[in-house]
Amino acid sequence: MQVEQAGDFILDKIKNELPEHFHYHNADHALDVYTAAKQIAAGEEVSGHELQLLLTAAYYHDSGFLFGQANHEESSCKNAREYLPQFGYTTDEIEQVCDIIMATKMPQSPHNHLGQIICDADLDYLGRNDFFILSKRLFSELVITDHLESELEWDRQQVKFLQSHHYFTQTALRLRAECKNEHLTAITQRL
Repeated sequence: MQVEQAGDFILDKIKNELPEHFHYHNADHALDVYTAAKQIAAGEEVSGHELQLLLTAAYYHDSGFLFGQANHEESSCKNAREYLPQFGYTTDEIEQVCDIIMATKMPQSPHNHLGQIICDADLDYLGRNDFFILSKRLFSELVITDHLESELEWDRQQVKFLQSHHYFTQTALRLRAECKNEHLTAITQRL
């Protein structure tokens, strides 16, 4: 498995082909999830073959946005099935990557440890200092894709989402839960 080459390939494709209105779900987000997955995996003592599968899934998990927002996880798996064989992945490894990708579908429902890690990595920003910057990017994307009306409506959605969200891994809970709750408090006070 040539993880980095497979990642570079899909990142180039996303950078060159993704519609411009995806201010959040873009190559920067894929790299962000890759970095978070690597950090969480280290904390969860995941390494070797499992780590390679996880990091591949992180690179590919939102590549389906190349085909549009609807069912983008399935489209991401389509990309994985089409492109990963040229980077030395077996059919079985590709299906494992797809299983990890599908865990990120909302509402998140991971059924194994790697799925839990990618779910936590995908929403790692909720408990980080750059939350409000990334949240603004997501808002500007959703104004176009979901016809979101106002920042007030966005704040209400974020409060509901932050209240219902939970991290799955002990590493993410330790690193991000406290800061995520501070963001929830800040938005709630703004309302």
